Amino acid sequence: MTKGEIKALISLLDDSDYEVALHVEKQIEELGEGIIPFLEEEWEETLNSDLQKKIEDLIHNLQYDGLGRRLREWKDKGAHDLIEGMYLVNSYLYPDVDLASISKALDQLYFDAWTQMKDEMHPYDQVKTLNNVLFREKRFSANTKNFHSPANSMLHLVLESKRGNPLTLCVIYLTLAQRLKMPVYGVNLPNLFILTYKLDGMQFYINVYNKGLILSKADIDNYILQLNLNPIDIFYEPCANLDIVKRALRNLAFSFEKMDDPEKATEVNKLLDALTDEDMPI
Repeated sequence: MTKGEIKALISLLDDSDYEVALHVEKQIEELGEGIIPFLEEEWEETLNSDLQKKIEDLIHNLQYDGLGRRLREWKDKGAHDLIEGMYLVNSYLYPDVDLASISKALDQLYFDAWTQMKDEMHPYDQVKTLNNVLFREKRFSANTKNFHSPANSMLHLVLESKRGNPLTLCVIYLTLAQRLKMPVYGVNLPNLFILTYKLDGMQFYINVYNKGLILSKADIDNYILQLNLNPIDIFYEPCANLDIVKRALRNLAFSFEKMDDPEKATEVNKLLDALTDEDMPI
């Protein structure tokens, strides 16, 4: 369609004939995310608040459907890039934030950590050095005051505010550690996401939410015992990037539930279904 044809189509959104307006909405949805700039232009030009609301809903639906497709594509490609997956979670609330800005912030943190790493450091010293950069110099910390805020699941906001939940803080730490050639991976503990350093028979754990506190297997045993759970491998061993992004979506859905926003919670759970069930429509 030409630009003129698209603008003519959008102008029919507020047609007095309900059937015409409904047909136009369906046509616009079929055109996909590429039509969003034209919708935004119409929103700016009209003074009709009802039409503005209709355009806002259309833009959201187009972005939401596109996000579902990109999440499925990320999974189907092997879910190799954790930051890309977290960026897609970020896109639910902030579709205009680009991956490059997130990568740039992580690049700077990596450089600052890399300058302090020395050759042949003991694993504990590597962890302590990274802890010093993130928690002392850069002042990253747990967002205990607003633990259930959706902002804690938005990676670009955590990088800006330096406050986050266990998962997003772990994602930042994990990304830097792996770029520094440290064998650090995520661990899906109940109620608390942590990291593990695992190489050549040596394994210990890192509680990033507590400023990188080093934990032993016995500490994990005690934690699981306190929760009255049976110790299973998933509580001790590295998890996949896909598991981390699924948990990020669950955290986000739970945040919306705590904020009494069931509509957003339902939408996020549908995104989670798209990563969980091959046949689940988005």
